[in-house]
Amino acid sequence: MPIEIERKFLPASEAWRNAVTRSTRIVQGYLAGAEALAAGQAKAAVRVRVAGEHAWLTVKAAVAGAARAEFEYPLPLADATAMLQTLCGDVVAKVRHIVPSNGFEFEIDEFLGDNRGLVVIEIELGEVAQAFPRPAWLGREVTDEVRYYNVNLARHAYVHWSDTERNAC
Repeated sequence: MPIEIERKFLPASEAWRNAVTRSTRIVQGYLAGAEALAAGQAKAAVRVRVAGEHAWLTVKAAVAGAARAEFEYPLPLADATAMLQTLCGDVVAKVRHIVPSNGFEFEIDEFLGDNRGLVVIEIELGEVAQAFPRPAWLGREVTDEVRYYNVNLARHAYVHWSDTERNAC
């Protein structure tokens, strides 16, 4: 079973912007799971993602933490676009910036729309405890905080978060 190992962080500063090597607009929508996940009733979310000229269908386990089962399959761009327009009720848009650091690649998601103002940094690893660089712009870890998961941002957007949700540690 394919397992994605990904840790999430908030930025400590905007200094990462000086090291961006490429950026891609991403739109992703949920075909199944977002509402059921919010109610604690789903084992997985099914997502359609379009990034540039590429598209994927992803089934991702509904568990918190750094390691989660993830099955991902390429889709024709036209099919993915049609699914986003007609079948997905919950959609998230963002710009993903790539920042290399000492042999690793940080993916920095700058959210758009109702999630504007939120920036989440991700790093994919080979194992949960793998050591990786900690640039000065890398802030607090939020890997286990499900409110930062895209599927949850689709249902409860950042602009609607309370001050308590925005400032919880």
